Amino acid sequence: MAAEPRTRGRTRQGVAHSGETPSVPNEIELLAPARSQDLDAVIHERVRLGIVGALAVSERLSFVELKNILRTTDGNLSAHARKLEDAGYITASKRFAGRLPRTEYELTDAGRSALERYLEQMDRLLRRMRNRR
Repeated sequence: MAAEPRTRGRTRQGVAHSGETPSVPNEIELLAPARSQDLDAVIHERVRLGIVGALAVSERLSFVELKNILRTTDGNLSAHARKLEDAGYITASKRFAGRLPRTEYELTDAGRSALERYLEQMDRLLRRMRNRR
């Protein structure tokens, strides 16, 4: 079994190896909200953050509305919306308007909470950066 890669005298979980002293955190670690792993990887992507942000200020948006707001392609929007759906952050409802299919998206409570956590972490990071000047 391969040993887990070490980083500056610590395991990836931040626990010191036996007999070793943890190193002093570097400047990037001091600026991070806690650890980079703490940022929500599902939201921390431009298109997905855009989808969640747009839905946070609108009760419901259609696929076409989101596509126009984000200026992205059908395939790109569809793939990112699916990841958010799989995470439980948005819901999609499909219906027909006449003969045309219409997909509408809404932000779930879990999605709203995840966005609030993400924004709080980013706000802390920005405040720390501003205070360092």
